[in-house]
Amino acid sequence: MTSINRKPVSLLGYNFIQPAFIPKGKDEYYLRNIQNRNGIRYRKLSAYEIEVLVRNRNTSDNWNKVLVSDAFNPELVKNCKFFGLIRIGKLEPYYLEYHDVKMPVGLYDSTIISCDFGDNVVISNVNYLSHYIIGNEVMVVNINEMSTTDHAKFGNGIIKEEEPEAVRIWLEVCNENAGRKILPFNGMLPGDAWLWSRYRDHQVLMDKLVSFTEKKFDRRRGYYGKIGDRTVIKNVRIIKDVWIGTDAYIKGANKIKNVTINSSPAAKSQVGEGCELVNGIIGFGCRVFYGVKAVRFFLSSNSQLKYGARLINSYLGDNSTISCCEVLNSLIFPAHEQHHNNSFLCAALVMGQSNMAAGATIGSNHNSRAADGEIIAGRGFWPGLCVSLKHNSRFASFTIIAKGDFPAELDVPFPFSLVSNDVSRDRVTIMPAYWFLHNMYALARNSQKYIDRDRRIEKNQQIEYEFLAPDSINEIFEALRLIKKYSPAQKGAQQETPSETDITAEGIENSKRRVVLLKAEQAAKIYRELVIYYGGTQLIRHMEKHKISSWEKLVATLPSKSRRSGWINMGGQLLPEASINTLIAGIQKGTINSWDAIHEFYQKNAALYNEQCFQHAFAALLELLEIKKSGFTQKLLIEVLQQTIDTREWMTKEIYESRAKDYRSPFRQMVYRDEAEMEAVTGRLEDNGFIKTEKTAFLAFKKNVTGLIRKIKR
Repeated sequence: MTSINRKPVSLLGYNFIQPAFIPKGKDEYYLRNIQNRNGIRYRKLSAYEIEVLVRNRNTSDNWNKVLVSDAFNPELVKNCKFFGLIRIGKLEPYYLEYHDVKMPVGLYDSTIISCDFGDNVVISNVNYLSHYIIGNEVMVVNINEMSTTDHAKFGNGIIKEEEPEAVRIWLEVCNENAGRKILPFNGMLPGDAWLWSRYRDHQVLMDKLVSFTEKKFDRRRGYYGKIGDRTVIKNVRIIKDVWIGTDAYIKGANKIKNVTINSSPAAKSQVGEGCELVNGIIGFGCRVFYGVKAVRFFLSSNSQLKYGARLINSYLGDNSTISCCEVLNSLIFPAHEQHHNNSFLCAALVMGQSNMAAGATIGSNHNSRAADGEIIAGRGFWPGLCVSLKHNSRFASFTIIAKGDFPAELDVPFPFSLVSNDVSRDRVTIMPAYWFLHNMYALARNSQKYIDRDRRIEKNQQIEYEFLAPDSINEIFEALRLIKKYSPAQKGAQQETPSETDITAEGIENSKRRVVLLKAEQAAKIYRELVIYYGGTQLIRHMEKHKISSWEKLVATLPSKSRRSGWINMGGQLLPEASINTLIAGIQKGTINSWDAIHEFYQKNAALYNEQCFQHAFAALLELLEIKKSGFTQKLLIEVLQQTIDTREWMTKEIYESRAKDYRSPFRQMVYRDEAEMEAVTGRLEDNGFIKTEKTAFLAFKKNVTGLIRKIKR
């Protein structure tokens, strides 16, 4: 039998908080009064105002419970039913207009239960509006149901007084067996989600993070939903237990339940037609529209879900877009792109600057007897068309995967590589340093693209977008070690020809197939040049920052320790492994005792990053050159700076050449009548803005470094 309770209508709008949960000396409105900060002074209605309201077909269970501001106009309230305590701000004879929708200020044709209104609102045809605090110049039009319960949590992973633990909302990221689950909370950063999901064997840490989340919010029952100033909500079916910031725009959504939607004048958020959002947090400046389904989710600032995207049990980092695709049980760092209707990403940790091509099924295949597999992909991950991968798999930074169905697990430790499934020869091929050999344009352009797209208002974590950074450099050293290990000369074998550089690797695929490294020696040469370039550019930045113009002054500022340290990508922010250990120890000991303190830790480390990066680069340079600090001479410095110029020049040329291939290919040209038509459609290569910018930047770089070399030689 359906459970429908029958109670006296005189109780409608009252007892929002059960008496057992109201503190002694308080009433059911005590939290509401704290929440309402609009500064409006409300008064009781006059006899004349009540008369006008009744004449305009309005009703109330108790007109003494309808309070208004001094600038209230009763003529602008028509055909409404009021229950409980109602407070209405200024109503003036104006209309509000937004996107060609023009509505008169006032309250019309609505059922309103225990709500507060700011000045000059538009409330029209809201069938059921219950327990909301609504700001100034808000438009709420054509809504079926908009209500708040006394136990509303607005998407945060908390429980209210006397609620059972079973109702708590978790995000089951990275693994479908919930073994890495985290609690969402408003203000959660990618680094928070990573920290919580990784160190599962640190039980004290896990318990502390739960307590930090609970401490961040009030467990008391009775908070109202809030709608910020200038927000527009129209043609929505159900809004329940939702907190919405200022200047948001919500239209045509089917259902929004237990959600926080952050929005501000500088970072407006939108939710559009056909969306169903349940149990989640939406960051500032986000756009969610056209049939999106999101359940148990976190959408970070300046990100988009659109065109039927599905985001379930997942965290999506800042400045990301998922369009038409399905993502389940994943933790995705900032700057992720995923498009096309048949892409699928499941049970994965994707470390940002990533791109999912059409047809990719990343993590859909489990090799164990339970849904407990995972995929870990370093930043710059780019699986190509129709790539299918198995759990468990792991990929170094900037791995691109060619079209193919990979039948077994993969562990690819070579950064900037191309991985291919060579079906005809029944083998896997890996071309290390592929991006620098064949696609320099895309690699360099992507780094700049991510910087341009980073429109976060509050940059609470410093995200590294450069492709050469401590994480990828450390992977290069590991790749060099493995290439040396697998080389025929190291194994005592005789190469057939001096030009033969393909070698067999081990431990890459969980199969008996051969795994071949293509152009391995050429890749090793490029890897070594990249380490020198990384060290050189960091030396140049260091000299510029400290205004160093002589060899003696430089020597005085070089790090005393020259050991290359381990680094970890923590939500897009790179930190030394030792720093993360310090963070964990601080949390466990209690010296770091809140999420705010953790975020302060991120900021402090961001301030240290440039110096730490320089120390790492200098240590990497000495390690590659196989020298100690004492062996780093003035002559060697000049050689490093000159090689840095040469490598930058080579990169600039490769940026041009890799893009020029698109213009020279006869298969590119064949769809055009002639070169003029092709240029009209694609633009002239010489007019490419990014290439022109890079050429100009190189000339400035060369001039600057040449000047530094002259100073050092004095």
